[in-house]
Amino acid sequence: MTTTVHHNWVTALEQKWLNNKRYWYLTSLLLPTLPLLSAFLAVHFEQGAWLWLVVPVGYVLVPLLDSIVGKDHANPSDEQVDQLKNDRYFAHVLYGATAMHWAAMVGMAYVVSHWHWSWVAMLGAGLSAGLINGVGLAIGHELGHKATDQEQTLAGKLVLACCGYGHFIVEHNKGHHKDVATPEDPASARFGESLYRFACRELPGALVRAWHLETQRLQRQDKRWWSPQNEILQQWSFTLLAYGLMLYFWGIVLVPFLFLAAGFGWWQLTLANYVEHYGLLRQKDTTGRYQRCEPKHSWNSNFKLSNLLLVHLQRHSDHHAHPTRPYQVLRDYHDVPQLPQGYFGMFLVAMIPPLWFAIMNHRVVAWAQGDMALVNLDPAQRETLMQRYHQPTQSANQ
Repeated sequence: MTTTVHHNWVTALEQKWLNNKRYWYLTSLLLPTLPLLSAFLAVHFEQGAWLWLVVPVGYVLVPLLDSIVGKDHANPSDEQVDQLKNDRYFAHVLYGATAMHWAAMVGMAYVVSHWHWSWVAMLGAGLSAGLINGVGLAIGHELGHKATDQEQTLAGKLVLACCGYGHFIVEHNKGHHKDVATPEDPASARFGESLYRFACRELPGALVRAWHLETQRLQRQDKRWWSPQNEILQQWSFTLLAYGLMLYFWGIVLVPFLFLAAGFGWWQLTLANYVEHYGLLRQKDTTGRYQRCEPKHSWNSNFKLSNLLLVHLQRHSDHHAHPTRPYQVLRDYHDVPQLPQGYFGMFLVAMIPPLWFAIMNHRVVAWAQGDMALVNLDPAQRETLMQRYHQPTQSANQ
């Protein structure tokens, strides 16, 4: 009887949360306001240290609050899914976030260029803007998957242009989703591969793959790579225009800031790619083709706060299993590989390779049930890793 009462109580709480959750998605507008707040405080108090505000909030405060607020296990019912997926309110939240990300970028650039700051303060401003640009990539990721909605796709391209990652939609939708959790994917981290080695492979690899995919698409239409229809050049052009206008009106003092803001934004995506599929491998079927991507081929993280801030990017298992499913109806799975923290906390861990390996390697081994032939291994360390970890119990992951 007590168990039934407790279950009904939990179910009622989850239903209440689902009913109110639409408004909590507005928290995705909070992080883009932080650079504006930090810039205001720096000017008001004449203290450049305030320009660093976003970095400790992102890498320290958000993981701490994730641990306090806890996880979100509530899933919408089939009836609720039908109602939510076509509700334009959720698209408007993303449009608002897009506007706020550009406001944050331009506002921080204005303050950097119109007051005299030390190089340490300028570094903080660039890293703060870059971290928020990385969050903007999560917004662009969600919008960029709406290929049938030109309005949403345009908004996605605009927010991605904040840090000049114009090749993301092509690379992610047509490349990463096709090759995810395989050795062929530069955006899937291999077991034993440090973040820094991964970045040296992923950053150029993603760019090359995107360019190859886009030029192939244009060739099928009898168009050259410099065609105005080149989606990568379209987005890079917008970035160059926006950055060029800021430099023209506010001076070359902005050059280091813009490079930092763009580069650190790219780095956030590299961090996300690293943690999302580390070591996980799709197996080949009898025809030699990789099996369909399933929820078990992505690391999931269901912490409530960071999922709201990142519009459910962390429900990554459902996203890769159902790429066109909008963020508001992505589901939690109980039987998929789980990260021990939200993305912001895991990013910090990933930047310390020994700590990352200590926390994550045994989780990958458990996922593969000790059979390292089922793991996406770093080929440079394959023999060493097999000797150290290969103790198969059963081949249930096949």
